[in-house]
Amino acid sequence: MTYLLGEFECKLDTKGRFMLPSGIRKQLEEGDQERFVVNRGFEGNLTLFPHSEWQKISHEVNSLNLYNKKNRDFLRYFFRGATEIRVDGAGRLLLPKALIEYGGIDKDIVLFAYGKRVEIWGRESYEQMMADEPDDFSVLAEEVMGKINSKGGADEE
Repeated sequence: MTYLLGEFECKLDTKGRFMLPSGIRKQLEEGDQERFVVNRGFEGNLTLFPHSEWQKISHEVNSLNLYNKKNRDFLRYFFRGATEIRVDGAGRLLLPKALIEYGGIDKDIVLFAYGKRVEIWGRESYEQMMADEPDDFSVLAEEVMGKINSKGGADEE
């Protein structure tokens, strides 16, 4: 699978459906263009996964030791609200009402595609989050990326 990229503004209709932008669809492999899983994100947004990617993540999460209470708690929160959705004949995806409420989504949404997922944000929440950009983005970049070398691994110290 290729890595997704882009920022797309969309609108929900009164039933909670939105058109999957062709810019996202074109980036997906053929088998991943129709079937998705939408779930609660970590910052109050929703996260949309191609079904094949969701299968990989589910396998990883389900391999956690369930005798550990923190792991059980994480599984419950992670899978809470996860819903399989499919593109309809008109190219739309229907978001479950409970997830729309969780995400504080009204009509205008932003799809933020990166890696192997698409975050779904209410437009106002997305704009507020992006407005909170650190004064010196280079400091954050150094903290996060400073240990990665050009070979794709961590620098040796």
